[in-house]
Amino acid sequence: MRKIIHVDCDCFYAAIEMRDDPRLADKPLAVGGSAERRGVIATCNYEARAYGVRSAMPSRQALQLCPDLLIVKPRMDAYKAVSQEIHGIFRDYTDLIEPLSLDEAYLDVSACSHFAGSATRIADAIRRRVARELRITVSAGVAPNKFLAKIASDWQKPNGLFVITPAQVDEFVLALPVAKLHGVGKVTGQRLGRMGIQTCAQLREWSKPALAREFGSFGERLWSLARGIDERAVQVNSRRQSVSVEHTFEQDLPDLEACLQRLPLLLGELDGRVQRLDSSYRLGKPFIKLKFHDFTQTTLEQAGAGHDLPSYQALLTAAFARGNKPVRLIGVGVRLQDLRSRQEQLQLFGD
Repeated sequence: MRKIIHVDCDCFYAAIEMRDDPRLADKPLAVGGSAERRGVIATCNYEARAYGVRSAMPSRQALQLCPDLLIVKPRMDAYKAVSQEIHGIFRDYTDLIEPLSLDEAYLDVSACSHFAGSATRIADAIRRRVARELRITVSAGVAPNKFLAKIASDWQKPNGLFVITPAQVDEFVLALPVAKLHGVGKVTGQRLGRMGIQTCAQLREWSKPALAREFGSFGERLWSLARGIDERAVQVNSRRQSVSVEHTFEQDLPDLEACLQRLPLLLGELDGRVQRLDSSYRLGKPFIKLKFHDFTQTTLEQAGAGHDLPSYQALLTAAFARGNKPVRLIGVGVRLQDLRSRQEQLQLFGD
């Protein structure tokens, strides 16, 4: 039995903008393009949603619904950086991560030993860490498969956690509207409605061959989903490019000496993660990441440097000099060379 968590950030882009500029908090806010240039809304906060503003809506229409709406330009570099930090938290619990976008992902924690293997407690720990370390909120759904985990993450948004245990699957799915099923869009939903099918309980009245006649191969998929069946595995999309350890301190570290004192413990944790890598990776450039008290950050890496304490001390010293102010987060890591892809290239161009 799989244990799947779906994590979805709450109004991700807007949340980062409100975090970085507290003056924007509690005001209708959207991230998107200018109305004068026929821009569209990428996302918006919940204050704006109360007016009917939605993602993919033209900015001009959004301003008609909410004249006080503040629209800010996207800062993709900032969003990508936060996404990477969130994934760093994910990797503390599992390497089986399937990113769907910058702000959501599936996690398979079936073999995770944290919290005695409790997926619910793991999901709650992830939510709490993201809130504490990054000052944004995420919602999470826990279920035996991806289909139900994704539905669950949306069940108590924002900042929610909803769990569907194996014993609850049948009762939960029976009352589920077919519009919630994975792959059922507007057109398919309308077609199901014309067939008198509004809920999964009604969908179950149709046999698999009958649904296949109506919808082709997707009909068989509908038959399975109506019973809470989803065998899709969490797909790890890409090979790891680095391994790292980060720690956010409850009190800012005031100077370089305080940062250097924390380095040996962090490197010990990093070494533990490096030891868990398989032989298809080779260690590359070491790097240091610092986030200062004002949330500015810097990353410094050096080709040819060693992976020992003196090398990281030198990197940390140089990185600290870029800001020379109190530090709230230190990250240590190493870039990875993928020997597997290199071998595949050799085979491709061989005889």
